Amino acid sequence: MDYKQAIEEYIQEEIDVLQSLDLSEINETMNLLEENRKSSGKIYICGNGGSAATASHFVCDFDKGVSMGLQQKYRFECLSDNIPVLTAVANDISYNECFSFQIEAKITERDILIAISGSGNSESVIQAVKTANRAGATTIAICGYDGGELKKLAKQSIHVRVNDMQICEDIHMILDHLMMRVLVRSR
Repeated sequence: MDYKQAIEEYIQEEIDVLQSLDLSEINETMNLLEENRKSSGKIYICGNGGSAATASHFVCDFDKGVSMGLQQKYRFECLSDNIPVLTAVANDISYNECFSFQIEAKITERDILIAISGSGNSESVIQAVKTANRAGATTIAICGYDGGELKKLAKQSIHVRVNDMQICEDIHMILDHLMMRVLVRSR
């Protein structure tokens, strides 16, 4: 079977979506992250499914990759990485509270919550943003489709305007690597 045309169409759609990104949204987000690092704040990050994998990857790339050689390092924590707490909250309270429960007693106005959701409508991520907003933290949405409720609630967002989950998640991962490379090379 010859898949080349379908492959070419997928790649072209990725290119089109990348070219449609609002560079100001990315730039503002990077400035917020750098200000947080310099003030020794904490950055919490969460997502479900593929977005949880992206959130985990952000932690690795920022806590190690971007932080290497810096005196003041990034302090990321992925809320979807602590499986025992995540499943205990999901089992005993509600899955919708699995992220908000983890931050409600510790997030402050000095901190950031990055919430990743392709659809922008993941209830557990939305609840985390509401909790962070109540604490006065900076909230950043990384979302797709029409942005959903997440884009409306977050104080800052990077909106990947595409109605395709795979391409949306691809671009979210590219955003991680893009920010990492730009921050490292800008030293």
